[in-house]
Amino acid sequence: MSLTATYRLGTRLFWRDRAMLVASVITPVGLAVGMPALMRHVTSGGVPFATTMFQSALAILLALTAFMNIAVALTTRRDQLVLKRLRAGLLTDAQILVGQIASTATQTFVVIVLCAVAVRFAAGVPLPDDPLLFAAMTAAGSAVLALLGAAYTAAIPRSELAGAYTMPLFLAAGVSAGAMGPIPLPSWLSTALDLLPTSAVVHAVKTGEAVVPALVLAGWAVVGVVAIRLWFRWEPRRS
Repeated sequence: MSLTATYRLGTRLFWRDRAMLVASVITPVGLAVGMPALMRHVTSGGVPFATTMFQSALAILLALTAFMNIAVALTTRRDQLVLKRLRAGLLTDAQILVGQIASTATQTFVVIVLCAVAVRFAAGVPLPDDPLLFAAMTAAGSAVLALLGAAYTAAIPRSELAGAYTMPLFLAAGVSAGAMGPIPLPSWLSTALDLLPTSAVVHAVKTGEAVVPALVLAGWAVVGVVAIRLWFRWEPRRS
């Protein structure tokens, strides 16, 4: 079994899991497309407001479709000893994890692109002014969030708690990007939330600036790699 095979395995297992599809695809897509379409017609902000809302909703798509998706999937497979069995074969640890991370990142990127097209027809939100920047930042953000989700599994004690343990990042990502409306925050907290990888992607898409967001994502990628090397667990803890 090669890296390509682990990539296909992760993709196949994901699309067969109906609960995961609802939580990490259907729900965020509904929010990213449905809310701008609704706000487009019920508020005076019109298309500009719907555009801002969709851009902010990218944080929710990344948090749920990339971070939560892989955290829940890997925790479940760890507890079911699937990861342990894969590790006992010819695959290296890197091939197992890179295949899963790449699969999740690809799915997230495709979902974001489809949402960008869907919201164009549903709410009149224009396509990105710089498609290359949009594609590069959302692809990088998808990969980094998937990497961090894999690393975060070390903090999740059991698969039953995976959803609850990933909820704080979802809330922080939504608040920092403005996807949950204007929420007054202390200046120090607002500054800290701006350093989230989801905030970096949203900032790049909104402003067209790429350098600082890219550095933020690179820093989080280093954190994810180090955390995986130090703390990633391949089988459940034994009490």
